[in-house]
Amino acid sequence: MTSAALLESPRTAALLATADLHASLTDPALNSMTLLNEITGDHPDAVSFAAGRPYEGHYRTEALHRHLRRYTRYLEQERGLDQEQVRRMLFQYGPTKGIINELVVRQLRADESITADPESVVVTTGCQEAMVLLLRALRRDAQDVVLAVAPTYVGFIGAARLTETTVRLVPERPGGLGAEDLARAVAAARADGLRPRACYVIPDFSNPGGSRMSLEDRKRLLSVAEETDILIIEDNPYSMFHDGQGRLPTLKSLDTSGRVVYIGSYAKTAYPGARIGYVVADQPVTQGGLFADQLAKLKSMLTLNTSALAQAAIGGLLLENDCSMDRACAREAAVYRRNLRALLDGLEARFPRSGDSGVTWNVPAGGLFAVLTVPFTADEEALEESARRFGVLWTPMHHFYAGTGGHNQLRLSYSVLTPRQIAVGLDRLAALVESRSGHR
Repeated sequence: MTSAALLESPRTAALLATADLHASLTDPALNSMTLLNEITGDHPDAVSFAAGRPYEGHYRTEALHRHLRRYTRYLEQERGLDQEQVRRMLFQYGPTKGIINELVVRQLRADESITADPESVVVTTGCQEAMVLLLRALRRDAQDVVLAVAPTYVGFIGAARLTETTVRLVPERPGGLGAEDLARAVAAARADGLRPRACYVIPDFSNPGGSRMSLEDRKRLLSVAEETDILIIEDNPYSMFHDGQGRLPTLKSLDTSGRVVYIGSYAKTAYPGARIGYVVADQPVTQGGLFADQLAKLKSMLTLNTSALAQAAIGGLLLENDCSMDRACAREAAVYRRNLRALLDGLEARFPRSGDSGVTWNVPAGGLFAVLTVPFTADEEALEESARRFGVLWTPMHHFYAGTGGHNQLRLSYSVLTPRQIAVGLDRLAALVESRSGHR
């Protein structure tokens, strides 16, 4: 029986309705990625500034085999496991917290000056699982809320919808989240009878805004977190992709009062196909060990454990590079610096700041994204026309505001493009702007 016939069958026609399912399934935050994938699939020849994928040019299939062999030697020579133990480690169910925790800790010390105990680390199936675990653990009832800068990563908004956690957005300043704005938002939430539990931030080259928080702002943010008694959830996928001027210390490395829960991922710095992320949750829990132990309880009922084979591949990559992802992704970082320069120069050439195009943009100091403000509504209808008529894709920014802003903005990702593709894409984007703004 065909799918159409099944839908028309009296036996199945009334089986389910969206109204009978969880409300998150009709939430725009969960539909945004599906929509982008559909439009991308319908227009394969379009230049895409939409996807936030890492650069693929250095991927080699043989490297996976090499990484697995390197990790196997580590288990045998450094961990002292015999062959049967190695086989069990790689092929069987594993510890819920993970098997590469010690290597993650080494990497954090080498790259971020973060000192952590392996027991405070939970290796997750991408950083998305880490977000779900954290939000599920922190939400006791409807009075518990979390804060996030607006715009914010749509995946965090989606995770909040799945866990029925209310997110209160705090408007972003040019340098990211302002400490004083956070303090006011915490006070306002409490005045409304709510319990603000944590604030989610991407201090380095945020997705989507591309902003970077200054060192002084980082210190002030930590002070406010302590004064207001909330946690900071620091997400750090992009700090290694700076403009060549170096990196600032993470919030976690500056934290002296145990306020920061740190989320990391190897999706952008290694490869997303492995789906390896992690969370460092070293906060003590009364009669409950570490916060990481509580997150592991939740994980045991969600994914049980993260793929040992995927962890082994990342573990081998870490070992090959003396547990420094800064070293491992240096070539990719150079590509992103080149592409960012090509994008910014290209925007200036097509939309001179002295002109009247009505187009403006931010100037990130790194990361994978820039934001364009345009003189028209940059919604799904405009995106569909952009793809169909002009052959260029981008991401509507309103998704990152949970529908509360960004209606005249679009996100441009330059990570997987060449300078030539960026130039062609910007030409097509300029044609869209001209058409939509009525300049002919």
